[in-house]
Amino acid sequence: MCLAVPGRLIAIEGKVGVLDFQGNQLRVSLAMTPEAKVGAWLLVHAGMALQEVDPAEARKTWEYLVEMGEGEMPEQLR
Repeated sequence: MCLAVPGRLIAIEGKVGVLDFQGNQLRVSLAMTPEAKVGAWLLVHAGMALQEVDPAEARKTWEYLVEMGEGEMPEQLR
């Protein structure tokens, strides 16, 4: 089983996006989500943005992660 975590796209550098995960920034491939725009929530697994999700779905995923003790709810989703 794999886990994809939602992050917020804060910058685009060619085919690479910079995503924010609870204040941590990570560069990921946007090869599968070329239509993504800054501000979008993207599901990320193994350095690859897999798909765009709406903020409600991103919040739901983060609620599960918080419940498991894996961090705090991102400020943008509170």
